[in-house]
Amino acid sequence: MLNRRHIRIKILHILYGFYQDSDADVVETRKALNHSVGKMQELYILLLMMIGAMQGFAIDRIEAGRKKQLPTPEDLHPNTKFVTNKPLRALANSKKLQKAASDLGVGWGDDQEMLRKMFRSLIEHEEYIEFMASEERGFKHDREYLIRIFRKHMITSEVFQERLEEQSIFWNDDLDLAASMAIKTIKTIRETDDDIALLPLWREDDDDKQFLETLFIETLAQAEVNEILVTEAAKNWELERIALMDRILMKMALAEAKSFSSIPLKVTLNEYIELSKYYSTPKSNGFINGVLDQLFTQLKKDGVIVKIGRGLIE
Repeated sequence: MLNRRHIRIKILHILYGFYQDSDADVVETRKALNHSVGKMQELYILLLMMIGAMQGFAIDRIEAGRKKQLPTPEDLHPNTKFVTNKPLRALANSKKLQKAASDLGVGWGDDQEMLRKMFRSLIEHEEYIEFMASEERGFKHDREYLIRIFRKHMITSEVFQERLEEQSIFWNDDLDLAASMAIKTIKTIRETDDDIALLPLWREDDDDKQFLETLFIETLAQAEVNEILVTEAAKNWELERIALMDRILMKMALAEAKSFSSIPLKVTLNEYIELSKYYSTPKSNGFINGVLDQLFTQLKKDGVIVKIGRGLIE
C-alpha cells in the first residue's frame, strides 16, 4: 500500500510538470495525480501476474520435452519442483488476481515474448538452479525461494526493466514499492488458502488518502506565500538561480509543516532533504536544509506553524 514518502514523490512529480507548463490546469493536474496513483495499483497487479505466468512456461517446457522424438530420461522424468511450487500455483490460479486484472484492464497479453525471455533466463539463474537441486521440500521452502527468485531475477531482468520504461513514466519510481507489496502478498499466502489476499492501495483509516489530498491542494494554495518566504530566506540567491525542483520541494515542505499539526517538523524536514538527494542537484540537500530550518524556526516563533499531540507541543 502507498506510504507517505511515495505520496510525496507522486505529488512532487506532478507539480514539477505543472510548473513547467505555462498552460497547465489545476483540475487536469489533479486528474494526472489520480492517474499516477492508479498506475501504482496496476503495476502491483502486473507483478503478481508476471510471477504466476512463470508456471505456465515451466509447464510448456515440460510438455515440449515429453513430445520430443528422442526424449532424454530427464525429459521423460522432469524435475517438477518449480511447477508444483504451492505459492506459485496459488498466484497462477488466483481468481481474485484475475478479477483485479480484468477490472483494471491490465495484463501481459502483448508481452508474451518478453515473459518467455524472462523464463529462459530464469532457469539459468543460480537461485532457480539451487531451488531445483535442493532436496528440501515444504510450503515455507517454496515460498522463500519464490520470493528470492522474484527479488533477485524477475524485477532485475533487463527485458523487464526496458519494458517498464516503455509502459509508464511513473513505474520506475513505483517499482520498489510495488515489488515490496508483491513480496508481502506472497508472504501472506498460507498452505490451506483457496486464494490469495490482495493488498489494498490505501489503508482502511484513509489518513494517507487525506494526506495526499491536503498536501496537493495546500501546496498550490500556499504557493505564492511560500515562494516569498523561500526568496526572503535565500537572500543571497536570486529566485531564478534556485532550481525549480528545489523550489517545489521547499514549497511542499512549508505547506506540509503548516497544514499537518501532528507531523513533527523534524520528520517533514528529513523527508524533503532525502527527496532532494534523489531528485535534485548534489548541493540541494544542504541548501534546502538551511532554508527550511531557518523558516521552520521563524514560523513556529510567529505561531504560523503549530504542532499538536504527544511530544509535539513545546
